[in-house]
Amino acid sequence: MVYSNKLKAGDDFPHISAVLLDDNEVVLGKPQGDATWQAVFVYRGKHCPLCTKYLNELEGYKQAFADAGVDILAVSADSKAQLETHLEKLEVSFPIAYGLSEEQMKTLGVYISLPRSEQETDHNFAEPGLFVVNEFGKLHVVDISNNPFVRPELGALSRGLAWIRDPDNHYPIRGTLDYNLA
Repeated sequence: MVYSNKLKAGDDFPHISAVLLDDNEVVLGKPQGDATWQAVFVYRGKHCPLCTKYLNELEGYKQAFADAGVDILAVSADSKAQLETHLEKLEVSFPIAYGLSEEQMKTLGVYISLPRSEQETDHNFAEPGLFVVNEFGKLHVVDISNNPFVRPELGALSRGLAWIRDPDNHYPIRGTLDYNLA
């Protein structure tokens, strides 16, 4: 039996970078602007119509995330050319990075799929993952799926992050008990 390396809540988020369309490198989990947290949305790629729909829906929650002090970044294993083509169907203003390597996918602990055909895509790709990194570089929220049909509902997620970020709630990172030691 082979075990995968899944990031756990409370872990230090690994140093992983990808490339933006302007050829600048971006570090995943490092918020931009006034935000102190970042939500990193790993998506399958341009071949996935559910990803296109989800990213377009995410645009509608961008302000709610910003109001909670959470920056948004999306990333896939697509090439620059694939992302440029995908942008024809995307109506988003948040940054999208490309070029996530298989080694980086393994470091993140996302599920990796083989393409069903060359018509689908020309590379192995990540299944959806969400990593919310706090101001200390710790993984505060994690959601990993093995298929495109299961992803966090964005309204509940944005409201939940606003609640977590409210200092009056004193909400800690959840799910940190190591059951191997308990």
